[in-house]
Amino acid sequence: MIETTVLDSPLGRLHVGVRDGRLCLLELSNAARFRQRLARSSEPTEPASSPATRRILAALRAYFDGDLAALDAIHVDPLHGTPFQRRVWRALRGIPTGTTVSYQTIARRIGAPRAVRAVGAANGANPVPIVLPCHRVIGADGSLTGYGGGLARKRWLLRHEGVA
Repeated sequence: MIETTVLDSPLGRLHVGVRDGRLCLLELSNAARFRQRLARSSEPTEPASSPATRRILAALRAYFDGDLAALDAIHVDPLHGTPFQRRVWRALRGIPTGTTVSYQTIARRIGAPRAVRAVGAANGANPVPIVLPCHRVIGADGSLTGYGGGLARKRWLLRHEGVA
């Protein structure tokens, strides 16, 4: 069962999915894509009501209110994902707040130094942005490159975390 809810944030409405007390899906303002991803899972959904979901929402609110470490308390179990994508997503979780790394760095960290494009694709498929901080991954030349939520949101997140 996936509990679903919406959280208003400085970035717009966040569509949130929680399964077994773990954040499995987070969509930035795109309700249609959120519903599509849920439908692909074939798992039943229900409105959020559990204490675990309330804790996740509280941690997200705290993050947006300036407690950048609040995301660390959120357990994740991404909905969908190949073994390679999951390796990339685990590496994202290891990027410290307030820092950025390149796609090449992530590729090296997961033991696939030649898979830079595949890392980029996995980054783009991240079902739990912000908490699995794909916004902290930038081009080797320092450019922001793409972001599923849009470059304005990526800039906002990086500024919020103190990245110049």
